[in-house]
Amino acid sequence: MPQIHLRAEEGDYASLVLLPGDPNRATRVASLFDGGLDSARKVNEHRGMFGYTGTYKGQPVSVQTTGMGTPSLSIVVEELLRLGARRLVRVGTCGGIGRGVHTGDLVVATAAAPVDGSTRTYLHGDPYAPAADFELTRALVDGAAARGVTAFVGPVATVDVFYNPDSDYVTKWRSRGILAFEMEAAALFTLASRASAAGKDVRAACILTVSDTLAEEETSEQTYLSLDDLELATDRMIEVALEAGARI
Repeated sequence: MPQIHLRAEEGDYASLVLLPGDPNRATRVASLFDGGLDSARKVNEHRGMFGYTGTYKGQPVSVQTTGMGTPSLSIVVEELLRLGARRLVRVGTCGGIGRGVHTGDLVVATAAAPVDGSTRTYLHGDPYAPAADFELTRALVDGAAARGVTAFVGPVATVDVFYNPDSDYVTKWRSRGILAFEMEAAALFTLASRASAAGKDVRAACILTVSDTLAEEETSEQTYLSLDDLELATDRMIEVALEAGARI
């Protein structure tokens, strides 16, 4: 039956679902399916959370908008799992803080520090390390390499506040080996791990385009990619994710 937010039926989504935050990016992903956007089936548009299903190189694939932040993503992922999704790949943007990370680079997250409210709620405050699935993560890294791109691979931090005013914000997390800040991965990894532990073959991964960098002497606004450059960079990321999904 249709879910509260995703007005779709079981079978409307493929097992593999790409998860962008932006509905425009979801439409962009669907335009890269076999036959383009005209051949993709829109399976959800409720609340502007666009979802499409089609094929890529003959393999079934869906894309579903999550919105920004873990509260929104958690609702979408909970409902996708009820509708039969089993391979979930976040395709988003992030603020780079790791040494050598620049705008336009790709980051593949191996784990996500849960600095967000939703993941803390799921965990009831228990210590936990939300981690990505190894097979999916390796496919993303290999997919980037096949395109001549060396992705940064390592942990990110999932946060609630985009414009954080704390003076030690970047320094503290960089010193812990965090490559980037983003706003959804920890909840995604937690929900996928919970489903897997309950006996379902559910796996999740995350690939990100660095849209801006943060340092002690610079802000997101000062480094944010132009819209044209961001579109080119995210197109490359989407193609890597689709290729990885097709191989799996």
